[in-house]
Amino acid sequence: MRKILFVCCFTLAFLWAKADFSEMSTEELIALIGYVEQSKEEHFYKELDRRIEQMSEAQKILYEADKQRRDHAQD
Repeated sequence: MRKILFVCCFTLAFLWAKADFSEMSTEELIALIGYVEQSKEEHFYKELDRRIEQMSEAQKILYEADKQRRDHAQD
């Protein structure tokens, strides 16, 4: 539990300090799903789309679930 909390806090702090998503690892990007400012979402999701082939199955599941949530929110 501590490890998960640490990773989340570290990732959020990293996001506020730097919004260059191309320099983040795929794990960091996946951890940020749902926490990205609206003004940065387009760039964030473009970077995730670019990395989909490199994602593990677990990461793809999280990404696809978020993508479905976003698609339903737009309708």
